[in-house]
Amino acid sequence: MHAYRTHTCGDLRTDHIGQTVRLSGWCHRIRDHGGVLFIDLRDHYGLTQCVVDPDSQAFKLAETFRSEWVVRLDGEVRRRPEGTDNDDMATGHIEVYVRDAQVLGQAAELPLPVFGEQDYPEETRLKYRFLDLRRERIHNNIMLRGQVIESMRARMKAAGFNEFQTPILTASSPEGARDFLVPSRIHPGKFYALPQAPQQYKQLLMMAGFDRYFQIAPCFRDEDPRADRLPGEFYQLDLEMSFVTQEDVFETIEPVITGIFEQFGGGKPVTKNWPRIPYAEAMRKYGSDKPDLRNPLVMQDVSEHFRGSNFKVFARMLESEKNQVWAVPAPTGGQRTFCDRMNSWAQSEGQPGLGYIFWREDGGAGPIANNIGPERTEAIRAQLGLKAGDAAFFAAGDPDKFAKFAGMARLKVGEDLNLVDRDRFDLAWVVDFPMYEYNEDEKKIDFGHNPFSMPQGGLEALQTQDPLTIKAFQYDITCNGFEIASGGIRNHKPDAMVKAFEIAGYGEDTVVERFGGMYRAFHYGAPPHGGMAAGVDRIIMLLAGEHNLREVALFPMNQRAEDILMDAPAPATPKQLRELHLRVNAPEK
Repeated sequence: MHAYRTHTCGDLRTDHIGQTVRLSGWCHRIRDHGGVLFIDLRDHYGLTQCVVDPDSQAFKLAETFRSEWVVRLDGEVRRRPEGTDNDDMATGHIEVYVRDAQVLGQAAELPLPVFGEQDYPEETRLKYRFLDLRRERIHNNIMLRGQVIESMRARMKAAGFNEFQTPILTASSPEGARDFLVPSRIHPGKFYALPQAPQQYKQLLMMAGFDRYFQIAPCFRDEDPRADRLPGEFYQLDLEMSFVTQEDVFETIEPVITGIFEQFGGGKPVTKNWPRIPYAEAMRKYGSDKPDLRNPLVMQDVSEHFRGSNFKVFARMLESEKNQVWAVPAPTGGQRTFCDRMNSWAQSEGQPGLGYIFWREDGGAGPIANNIGPERTEAIRAQLGLKAGDAAFFAAGDPDKFAKFAGMARLKVGEDLNLVDRDRFDLAWVVDFPMYEYNEDEKKIDFGHNPFSMPQGGLEALQTQDPLTIKAFQYDITCNGFEIASGGIRNHKPDAMVKAFEIAGYGEDTVVERFGGMYRAFHYGAPPHGGMAAGVDRIIMLLAGEHNLREVALFPMNQRAEDILMDAPAPATPKQLRELHLRVNAPEK
């Protein structure tokens, strides 16, 4: 017999009845029923109920067992007594009558329980992550992660992509988030950077003629952590294709992502033909470039109904051409108490308030309705398609400044009125992102999205158009209010690349210095190419029904970007600093 097990804790069925078996695993739960011990033994594969009674030679030892002790149990498989079957367990029709036992590893008093799904402080969970990972929900999330990545690989290879690994030690990039720098011992005073993404390398692979590339790529960004972004590192399904248009990328990748959600989405409906929403339309209708389309609410411009009205706050704003008034419809929200709660919420978000109208059978009500009169109030109701018992909320001013808040109000109304269908995956392309945006702080034009994207209209657009009107061949994939992928058709022409960077304030010398490898490659026969990167962690978070990426990562950092299990980051030793020719200049506490 094997030293530790003849079967796993998920193997045994009724056709094993009568066999002598050996199991090893963790004591998941121990119950004492009138002197008879029931031990739920757990391993990676499942649970098996084991029974030890006073007639067994293992009974005295089994009485000492505690939760999470690792034990070996020998015994006979038998049918569970009538009425005690557990159809929720794969092994729920049998039990093992234990005749012999051995303790393989004792466990100290647990800092958090493995049995059950009690909430515990995150700091405790991360410090003892090896225990947290034993819990069924987290264990299943990590197994789901592996299955999703395996499926991604298979689907990409079936679509004709080849998997390559790009370098981890690379050069710093002036765009995007802060780099993690790695000092060079061999070249004192110089630093490598960990890649924020394999952007330049994957484009160079297209220059090298590999046509279709992908990898499950680790990426590193020195950003402040948040619930939908892991601090430090994350993984993405990175890909690039040669001789493709934007449409080719869509037709290739849409079935890959749809298939993943259909395979692992637990039967929830998945969007078949993804809508393509221009960026400006997404901001206008949803106040977000990653709209949650499960929420049916669509904002509308109702400026004309307030222009010249007696509601002077809005009327005066509308004297400026750039200002508008947007309405957030609220079906079934026509109670003053709900409207007042929304107004209080707006104030908690740093806004002066949130104007509203609610409709009764005899017409509109509320301060705004009283000011603009019944005719304008009825026109707003008709435009929004509302009825008695409904309400509308209003945001006014420069849409560039209030759109995000209006989008938050749309989400809040949809959530609070239970209008959101949580049991589906709504996927969409968001397209036509602005090539540039104006940086108010620095009073200059910046890249709006990805600096390597092709502007719509090419070099001519860069030379003749107002930069803030140029759209790019850039696109995102959104799902249920999250951006899960981003990409673009690349700017592969050297003169257009230099001009694009000049508009953002970078001279040709900067392009050569920072992106010399790619810039040189463009001079030696560059194919039109494009691609994207999908966030592996975010996709798995959605599929697992979680709200925090740390629930689907093996050993994540905490909110302060600390690995409290491995005690990182940690001070370097004097010897290490000398070897790297570094001196620490820490800020005063």
